[in-house]
Amino acid sequence: MTRRGTASIVASPVLVGAVTTLIVIVAVFLAYNANNGLPFVPTYDVWAQLPSGANLVKGNEVRVGGFRVGVVDKIVPQYDPQLKKTIARVHMKLDKSVQPLAKDTTVIVRQRSALGLKYVELTPGHAQADYRAGDTIPLKFAGNPVEFDDVFSTFDKPTRDASRLALKGYGDAFAGRGQSLNAAIQALNPLVTHLQPVMRNLANPSTQLNQFFKQIGKASAEVAPVASVQADLFAKAADTFAAIDHNPSNLQQAIEKAPSTLDTATASFQVQQPFLSDFTDLSHRLRPVAAALPHTLPSLNTAFKYGTPVLPKTVPLNQETGRLFDALDDLARNPNTFLALQDLTTTVAVGAPLLTYVAPYQTVCNQTVYFFTGLGGHMSEDVKGGTIERVLVRNDIPDLQPGKLGSSSNWRPADLPSNVNPKTTKLASGDYAEVQHGQPYAPAIDAAGNADCQTGQNGYPTGPLPASGTPQSGRYPPAKAGPNFNPNNPNDPFYLNQAGGSHNVVAPNTPGLAGPTYTGVPNLKDVP
Repeated sequence: MTRRGTASIVASPVLVGAVTTLIVIVAVFLAYNANNGLPFVPTYDVWAQLPSGANLVKGNEVRVGGFRVGVVDKIVPQYDPQLKKTIARVHMKLDKSVQPLAKDTTVIVRQRSALGLKYVELTPGHAQADYRAGDTIPLKFAGNPVEFDDVFSTFDKPTRDASRLALKGYGDAFAGRGQSLNAAIQALNPLVTHLQPVMRNLANPSTQLNQFFKQIGKASAEVAPVASVQADLFAKAADTFAAIDHNPSNLQQAIEKAPSTLDTATASFQVQQPFLSDFTDLSHRLRPVAAALPHTLPSLNTAFKYGTPVLPKTVPLNQETGRLFDALDDLARNPNTFLALQDLTTTVAVGAPLLTYVAPYQTVCNQTVYFFTGLGGHMSEDVKGGTIERVLVRNDIPDLQPGKLGSSSNWRPADLPSNVNPKTTKLASGDYAEVQHGQPYAPAIDAAGNADCQTGQNGYPTGPLPASGTPQSGRYPPAKAGPNFNPNNPNDPFYLNQAGGSHNVVAPNTPGLAGPTYTGVPNLKDVP
């Protein structure tokens, strides 16, 4: 009796190939759909609202506490009528292990790599209520992620280039120096030990460390305008430290004497206490001035700029001023000084009427300046002993005109009009005749203080203008010489009654106001 053999599955190559192909297809199918969840595995589906898609793509992981608990299955846009903008609505397929999620669970999109790969992070809450499958986590529980692009865009291109160079430099510096870094970390142990009490003090709320950074920011803003000056200061300080380092022995001696100096300073603090109290009060009083300094510093800087070269010159000035005050003290102690002041008082009292009369000639008419302006040229005739007046008026010149006006031997009034030669015409007495053109003591102002500067303002006025109350008053009527006028006959009635008075001017004040001079003022009240 023969037995039929049992057929094996491996005996059929076709069947083996079919099974292998099926296994490969299933494996590929499972690998392809792994990101979307394994088939036939129950999931906990939840929706979430996000401010934006944030570069999420379908298949991105969903994590809780760093562990993968699901995948992003779908991303759809949704318009929010309250925000009036479009947001992202994300469908997540989660493992049953995280079900249920509390109502205060938060969601945020985070970076998974520097290449832009993202994942959704869930932070479960502690609320009593929870989300059922298909519920949506509202937008208020979604965080707004900070993208790498946002971080890097805060810096301009030069800063980004510099950061890249710095990072590369640090990488090159630390490369291959692990042993040295370990030694440095070991050496930091004593520092950390002593740093603990310091950090405790800094962490104490009474230290107000949070105010330190605010105040240092304000201080930096205050010193920013003088940054260049500070840089120059540090450069000069470097020169100073180099000079100190040049002579270590002197520095050592200074350090050795420091303790005794500190002891003396500590003992002197008790004596300085009143000064420090007054200085504190002064500091409070100077606060308004300090507040005004930011606005006044430009002017003060200008003053310091021009005052710095002047300051060294004040030392000899102060010394000379000290000698001046010493001389004034000696003068005040001299008995003759009091007598001189008494005489000066008497002189001022006596000269006051004269000054009152003379002052307007200068204050209104400026005549003193006019006089002294030409005096240098007038007194400029060179002689053996220096200079003399260039023009000398000689009144007694016999060969020219004896007995003329101003002669000390024979004074008389004017008798001849200006169109008659005074060198050939004589009076009945045998004296030569002369024409008078003079106004002595002309005024400077009238009674109201108005300018009446007559001297040097114009030529000689046409007479007659006799002084009021003089013997000549009314003697020379205004007339011209008649047709029968004989200038050689002093007894001619035309000569005495008419011709002689044509140009006679002896009154000091010409009627009317002559006004101010070229550099004068209109009225005495206008004098500064």
